[in-house]
Amino acid sequence: MPAPEIALTERFQSAFASAFGPEYADADPIIRPSQFADFQCNAAMGLAKRLGKKPRDIATEILAAVDLEDIAETPEIAGPGFLNIRLRTDWIAAQAEELAADSRLGVPSPATPDTVVVDYSAPNVAKEMHVGHLRTTVVGDSIVRTLEKLGHTVVRQNHIGDWGTPFGMLIEHLLDVGEDSDEAKLLETDPNAFYQAANAKFTGADGTKDNEFADRARRRVPILQSGDPETLAIWTRLVELSKQYFHRVYDMLDVTLTDDDLAGESSHNDQLEIVCKILEADGLARISDGALCVFPAGFIGRDEQPLPLIIRKTGGGYGYATTDLAAIRHRIDDLGADRIAYVIGTAQELQMNMVFQTAREAGWLTDAVEATHVKIGSVLGDDGKILRTRSGSSLRLIPLLEEAVGTARTVIDEMRPDLPEAEREQIAHDIGIGGVKYADLSTAHDSDYTFDLDRMLALTGNTAPYLQYAVARIRSISRKAAAQGIVAAGAPQIENDAERALALQLLDFGPTLTVVGAEYEPHRLCAYLFSLAQAFTSFYEASPILKESDEQVRAGRLALAQLTERVLVEGLDALGVNAPQQM
Repeated sequence: MPAPEIALTERFQSAFASAFGPEYADADPIIRPSQFADFQCNAAMGLAKRLGKKPRDIATEILAAVDLEDIAETPEIAGPGFLNIRLRTDWIAAQAEELAADSRLGVPSPATPDTVVVDYSAPNVAKEMHVGHLRTTVVGDSIVRTLEKLGHTVVRQNHIGDWGTPFGMLIEHLLDVGEDSDEAKLLETDPNAFYQAANAKFTGADGTKDNEFADRARRRVPILQSGDPETLAIWTRLVELSKQYFHRVYDMLDVTLTDDDLAGESSHNDQLEIVCKILEADGLARISDGALCVFPAGFIGRDEQPLPLIIRKTGGGYGYATTDLAAIRHRIDDLGADRIAYVIGTAQELQMNMVFQTAREAGWLTDAVEATHVKIGSVLGDDGKILRTRSGSSLRLIPLLEEAVGTARTVIDEMRPDLPEAEREQIAHDIGIGGVKYADLSTAHDSDYTFDLDRMLALTGNTAPYLQYAVARIRSISRKAAAQGIVAAGAPQIENDAERALALQLLDFGPTLTVVGAEYEPHRLCAYLFSLAQAFTSFYEASPILKESDEQVRAGRLALAQLTERVLVEGLDALGVNAPQQM
């Protein structure tokens, strides 16, 4: 069941080999959708340069050699050498029938599944998740869902910040206030408040620096790193309290991360000195200004000198770079990664590129493993700046999500007071959370976007509610059809232009999901689903279902609508967006 573009590509490449020689068999036919036909082959211009002929003459030769009789009508040559292609309606219908019978909805299974390690979310222990964590969590979760639907083995890695200098401060503060105190309970409900109180004593952020406390906090860090049992027990308590908070956020966001996916900085602690020794022994690391540094090739600072990647600080401590290098070794050697995707902020691009280059020079990251920084842009406010509270602090994530759900609930209560309370609550959750997630995912992950709750929850435009409403509409049609004894046909009805256009969209689901999984670009899936929902709207207006008098046509149109529902629901699920039964 090849998608149209794939089927056409195969036929045209065969024609290239026949007309111009076998060395042209892999030339790209450049198949694109066309406003003048279903598709257009734009290869003539490129081939003309290689063959030294006029593009229109090349198009004529291609037309003479290509065999599309069972797929399309005879193509027409347009302009300087474009080939306009209109597919045969019976071919589209046959492909749609196969798609409807396919449990995978045209999504191909990989010949050799990859093991893909995806590093995403990565909040910090004893700190509340803010809006900046929204994108890494939502984009990462969509990527892993998509990869699993494609048949790959996915290893989630929630690389939480649970180690390092701040924990001396946090541990001492917890000891000061008492593990059973009300302030300690803030770690579950308001981690920022606990962190800020400790930080104020440590840094004097509020003008009340406690030098004795700061000294104790600094001394506590090497005690923690050395594995002192009492200190580790307190650290474990901090982590456990924060994990309960993380669960609240992940449950609210409907993401798939669990405790089994936690792979914090601490999990690589015993490898940090080993990494340093290996790099030093291999001549890749050397002491510079008292610190052990790597100078990966290709990175030059503003002073035109090689840029250092510090892997052991002057005082003997380790930084993020050391942990990242230990992590990449673990993910390749122990987890067996074929691909590694790091879903982290754009600001970390230099750090990640230097880590990747160092790992290549060390021989850990080879050509057999693909490492990708899935760069994440910022969430902006109306002023075009990073979204923050009025006081200038980072916007807390849970209140933001609660506001989205609350806004959706107000609308649902007004529109559907007939529905049971529990159902309205669930619909509000699906629309509110789905709207926020989809707005994020529909923007290229490396671009910034403006947080606009009204737009996110709108029933029109490229939004989650628009797609959710399309699904709910089809389900309503199916319920009414069942009440009238109407049964969907085994083969979807494909006759008029609206039915053809909808079917062609449906056939593109598998190829679209494949590209999304290969490129880590969920916004492509959003664009596809929006186009599919638009095509369904046009189909529904042009091809009535329940009012159609011809029983066979009615059953075929119902089958096409239900196939659309399946693809929309599967696509939304790949994004992590729920589709309510009613809206």
